[in-house]
Amino acid sequence: MNKPVKIAIDGPAGAGKSTVAKIVAKRLNIEYLDSGAFYRGITKIILDSNIKIEDYNGINTILKDIILDFADGRIIVNGKDVTDHLRCKDVTLNVSPVSSIIPVRIKVNEFLNIYSKDKSIIMDGRDIGTVVFPDAEYKFYLDAAVDERALRRYKEKNTDMTLDSIKESIIKRDKNDKNKKFGALKIADNAIYIDTTNLTLDEVVNKIIEKIKIK
Repeated sequence: MNKPVKIAIDGPAGAGKSTVAKIVAKRLNIEYLDSGAFYRGITKIILDSNIKIEDYNGINTILKDIILDFADGRIIVNGKDVTDHLRCKDVTLNVSPVSSIIPVRIKVNEFLNIYSKDKSIIMDGRDIGTVVFPDAEYKFYLDAAVDERALRRYKEKNTDMTLDSIKESIIKRDKNDKNKKFGALKIADNAIYIDTTNLTLDEVVNKIIEKIKIK
């Protein structure tokens, strides 16, 4: 591959971004990175520190010394592997307000840009094509009906939340994500929109692969 290629996949919770991105990465033999996992990682650290989400001074103190890392598919925060705790109920319920805090978004975006420099990478999130990789060669926006998205999350069985509570959480997160002052969820001007509601996983992956040309 002559030139590093950036592929951005944005969309709301449960649209299939991470699952699709992992498969596309494997088929294209490039690295995959889940931006949302870092927001969850920071949320986990904040909760463990017993700092209230609305305590911006306390959160800023944590951010000054926080160290993010990614190794062997694991999310490392301050030298601690937090990967297995990213989908727990407390993190899921608090990640949206945490990710709305501008200093938190700046910290994550700085890490993502440093980590991905000079690499071919596919990344999914809420603002990858608009903020993190605005110059990405390929941009996609995956969407799906809220009932379908909630069901998908429930079937993943990596959360202790009920189906109804997952749906409620997704609706709340959608509203919050779309109204962020910085890094709001929206479709990038040149992104390819894909409604995954009635598509199989393979169909979504193939739609993306056929649009990407990597030598």
